[in-house]
Amino acid sequence: MVVAPVAAGRQAALRLLLASMNAGPGLADPDNAVVPFRAFERLHFARLVVLDDALQVDLEAHGIRPPRLPTYLAFIGDCDGPADEVLADLAQRAPGLAIIFAHCEGFDANGDLLAWLRAHRRPSAASFVNWVGRTVRQIRQESALQRALAARVPRRPIDAPAAAERLRKDLAAYVAAEVQAGRLALTPPEPTPLAWQLAKLGHLVAVPLLGLVALPFLIVLTPLLVALLRTRESHDPEICPRPVTADLALLQELEDRDISNQYTALGAVKPGRFRRWLLTVLLVLVDYACRHVFTRGFLGRVQTIHFAHWFFFDDKTRVVFVSNYDGSHQGYMDDFINKVGWGLNLVFSNGVGWPRTRWLILGGSRIEQKFKHYQRRHQVPTQVWYKAYPGLALVELKRNQRIRQGLEQATMSDAQALAWLRLL
Repeated sequence: MVVAPVAAGRQAALRLLLASMNAGPGLADPDNAVVPFRAFERLHFARLVVLDDALQVDLEAHGIRPPRLPTYLAFIGDCDGPADEVLADLAQRAPGLAIIFAHCEGFDANGDLLAWLRAHRRPSAASFVNWVGRTVRQIRQESALQRALAARVPRRPIDAPAAAERLRKDLAAYVAAEVQAGRLALTPPEPTPLAWQLAKLGHLVAVPLLGLVALPFLIVLTPLLVALLRTRESHDPEICPRPVTADLALLQELEDRDISNQYTALGAVKPGRFRRWLLTVLLVLVDYACRHVFTRGFLGRVQTIHFAHWFFFDDKTRVVFVSNYDGSHQGYMDDFINKVGWGLNLVFSNGVGWPRTRWLILGGSRIEQKFKHYQRRHQVPTQVWYKAYPGLALVELKRNQRIRQGLEQATMSDAQALAWLRLL
């Protein structure tokens, strides 16, 4: 994420510029003149979104006068490899970023664009990646492989089980010839950098060690923490009105332009140090689980999310959540309610107005209509959204990966070969 306050009087012009980058409402033209996203082969998803302070008014329910906060412009990308390398590539080959961020405070049109972008980078508090290691190049190459094989495989019953393995080998020979001729590409995966592996191992060990150090204090403080939690859960106000019809229509206009959709939400953290510290610790744990447990297609039992990130704003008084997911918005929310409602409550119950919870994980999102009203009210229209592989859902990415693995396998049993052919 690169984020900066929008300069006074520049918001209308900024919104017009962002709209000019789209092929349809909210959906980026991949070859637009400002930031030609398609040219950056390590970029999975990207978005540009204007974040205002409209819901700060909810703090009045806690007896707090809402502070006036700036309107921000955020550029958020999901990329392969070190983010700084991709940012440097964007600064060099997409000078249109300077035109966009020229609408923000403190931007010097004659300055170093990359240095400015780096200075305004914001780390995520927690991040989820559906399949760690699967690159844009791999996805595109495996999609092309699937199309080529599907067009060539015979559409007739297999005469005998042994014929399945013979056909697989024939298809493998065909692909090898196509690769040799340059009509297909199957680039071998790049080795995982040692520094990345060591950093991941260090993180794997460090968080539990910190937990062990803190454990004695937690045991002593548990009665007090439980009392603080239950007191707040019993008295914190719910703010879950039905969304304004016009606002909902604007959000829905940006959805279902592809098999995948985007989601951006912004909200205030409940006031007080207790909630701020609790949310900070919980997001550390969420990030730990996403980095070391949920790395192969699942977030809990949900399998439709490509990427998701949580960001703190304004001295941890607000949180921005962004995700890219497959299917409809309604299906996305139902997935969470039915499969990981407790996980939603764990984090988002620390937000102002969340439906009332019990013991941090009960209630809340399980109160379906209140939850759905709440999340729609906190959703922010995403002005520009880019996807590097339109029309492809996660289930197809996984299928195409299995097709390639099966093609490259030395031998298969007849039953395995038949199952592989069915993927085509």
